[in-house]
Amino acid sequence: MAAIKPFRALRYTKKAGNIADCVCPPYDIVTPQMYGELCARSEYNLIRLGLPQGENGYAESAELLKRFTAEGVLKKDDKPGYYIYEEEFVHDGKTYVFDGLVCLCRTYDYSENVVKPHEETLSKAKKDRFELMKTTFCNFSSVYSLFEDEKGYVRRIIDAYRKNADPLCDFTSDDGIKQRMWKIEDGVICAALTGFFEPKQLFIADGHHRYETAGAFDKYCRENGIDCDSGYVMMTLVDMQSSGLVVLPTHRVIVNMDIDIPDFLEKAGEYFDITVLSGESEIKPALAKNSARHAFAMVTKGGDVRLLVLKEAVDVGASAVSGLDVSVLHDLLLEKILKIDRENLKNQKNLVYTRSEAEACEAVKNGSSPAAFILNPTKVEQIRAVALEGGKMPQKSTYFYPKLIAGLTVNQFKEV
Repeated sequence: MAAIKPFRALRYTKKAGNIADCVCPPYDIVTPQMYGELCARSEYNLIRLGLPQGENGYAESAELLKRFTAEGVLKKDDKPGYYIYEEEFVHDGKTYVFDGLVCLCRTYDYSENVVKPHEETLSKAKKDRFELMKTTFCNFSSVYSLFEDEKGYVRRIIDAYRKNADPLCDFTSDDGIKQRMWKIEDGVICAALTGFFEPKQLFIADGHHRYETAGAFDKYCRENGIDCDSGYVMMTLVDMQSSGLVVLPTHRVIVNMDIDIPDFLEKAGEYFDITVLSGESEIKPALAKNSARHAFAMVTKGGDVRLLVLKEAVDVGASAVSGLDVSVLHDLLLEKILKIDRENLKNQKNLVYTRSEAEACEAVKNGSSPAAFILNPTKVEQIRAVALEGGKMPQKSTYFYPKLIAGLTVNQFKEV
C-alpha cells in the first residue's frame, strides 16, 4: 500500500553557522513575535523560507532559496537515504524519547485507503502552502504520520543503527528539547525499510494541510507539464506503539459573543452532571479522574470553575468520532446550546484554540472571553479508530507534542 523511498535532502552546511540558529518550529505555530526572534538568530533561519511575509512573500522565499543554495548554505546530499529523527524531552516531570523515519511518501487520495486522515482542514492554510510550493518546489516541514509495527521491526533497525553511527547533528533547541538526526545510506537496509511499508496503512498525526496540498500540487504539475518529483511528500513515520508519543489537548475559548451563564448551565444540566471546583488547580486532577467519561472543565467570568461530566443516560452515538470528548463538546455544548454552527467553528468566528490551560483561563480573567472549556487529551487509539472508520475529528482535536522541528531536512523536488 504505502510507497515510501529514500531521498537526497536539502540540508544546512557549515556555512550556515550553528544549526540550532537555523531551525524553527513548524510555520503554523509561529507567532509574529516568534518570527522576529527567529529571524534575529540567523539570516539563514528556515522561517524566512517557510513563512512568507507581505504581498510578494512567496516570490521572495523563492529568491532567498536560490541565494542560499548558490552560496552553499543549503546543499543537497550526494546520496539518497532515510533519516532517523529523534527528540528527547521532558513533559510533566517525565523524560520521553521520540523518534521517527524521515522519508518521501507517495501522495495518495484518501479514497485509496493508504494514508488515513483524522481531522478536517482549513482552505486558507492549504492555499498558503500551495502558493509557496508553486514558487519554491519544496516541502519545508514534514508531514507527521503513524504506522503499526507490533513486532518492532523498524524499532530494531533504528536502535541498531544509532548504536553504530554518529549523528549528523546533536543540539538542544530553544524549548529545551534535544534534537538528533542520523542518516541511513546502506542500500540493503533502505530496501528492507521500503519493503516493510509496502503493505502498511499510514495515519496522519499532524500536517493534514501539508499532505493535502502536496496531492493538489502534484495534480497541478501533471496538468501543466511540469517535470518534477511532485508525486511524493516529505514525511516522518512514527511507530504508533512508541513510548515517546505524547498527545496534548487543545482547549476551546469562546470569543466575540456573550453567554448567559445561568441559562447555559440550566440547559447543560440536561446532559451533564455539573459540580463546582474550588479553583483552577483542581481542573487537571478532576479531568484525569474522569478521563474514562466525557468530562470538561468550564471556566467563566469571576473565576468560577465547574466540572461537567456527561450523564450515563445520554446517548452520543456508536461511531468512533461521536464518542470523542471533543465531538461531545462541539455537538452538545457549542452547537446545540451556544448555537455556534460548523461554519462558524471552521472560520473561528466565536471560537479560538489554545493548548495552554493557563492561556485559556487568562482569556476569561482579562475579559476577552466569557468562557473557556478545558479538555482531556485524545488517545492515540481513538485517533486510529477514527481514521480506520473514515471519520474526521473537528479541527484542532489533537496536539502531538513536541512538534517536528523544521530545517533539518528539506525536500526539494525541483530546483528554482
